[in-house]
Amino acid sequence: MQQQFNPKNENILVSINGKLVPRHEAKVSVFDSSVQGGDAVWEGLRVYHGRIFCLDEHLTRLHESAHAMMFTGIPGKEEIKQAIFETLQANGMRDETHIRLTLTRGEKITSGMDPRLNQKGCTLIVLAEWKKPLYGDKGVTLITSSVRRNSPMNIDSKIHHNNLINNILAKIEANIAGADDALMLDVHGFVSETNACNIFMIKEGKLITPHADACLPGITRRKVLELAGSMNIPTIEKNISLTEMYNAETVFTTGTMGELTPVDGIDGRRIMNSTVSGIFSRIQQGFNLLTKTAGEKLPF
Repeated sequence: MQQQFNPKNENILVSINGKLVPRHEAKVSVFDSSVQGGDAVWEGLRVYHGRIFCLDEHLTRLHESAHAMMFTGIPGKEEIKQAIFETLQANGMRDETHIRLTLTRGEKITSGMDPRLNQKGCTLIVLAEWKKPLYGDKGVTLITSSVRRNSPMNIDSKIHHNNLINNILAKIEANIAGADDALMLDVHGFVSETNACNIFMIKEGKLITPHADACLPGITRRKVLELAGSMNIPTIEKNISLTEMYNAETVFTTGTMGELTPVDGIDGRRIMNSTVSGIFSRIQQGFNLLTKTAGEKLPF
């Protein structure tokens, strides 16, 4: 399933270091670290009914990622919030909006890898678009990628960084195979996540998800686990083999872009997506309610 251009986004305003500029004029320097080496961190946020869902949690993760990368001149949470609010207000956005929030190490004094060349502080980009959840109510198909998800021995997925080549290579495989997304395994051959989302399975009344070792411990993932706990649904984090995933009663992915999306098939194996237990429906209904009532209210 491919994203499509929304004509409503033709004339949006984008915030770069607090300055609002038209979409077609929104640029960073060729000396910016995001261009030089993908040296940046990011968050995806969604706006529902005049509220930004899990805003503080996303900003905490952005700050932690930037701290782990030893960025200097990191803008504070209130400064970032103000930039987000101003961008949304300028575009008249209060619902059905996705925000790509990017913080780069900033502009270098000359081309090079050394972070000591960054002497101007960070670059903050707020890109808000009219964008509904990616998959809607439709299920998706997955193929298992030959590209393994990075382990903490390589690039720790706890850093939500912009260097997404690992994921993009897996997505290319899915595109060639005619699948919606790619299922990525860790270096030991256990299921990690898709190229874009965390993944869950339901079996015998239990909600099961991989350990967050070689995958991002997503914020939507956390909300699903919390919802399940509040509903007294048993939850397990464990190593999951492909065979176990093939034989799940239900499989679904979680993420800001697609919310909760059922998986119809993996590697040609049809997933039953049994509704007997009703676990997925209960969690999905709980999540939908949460998006209507939780989050930070917009000040306009």
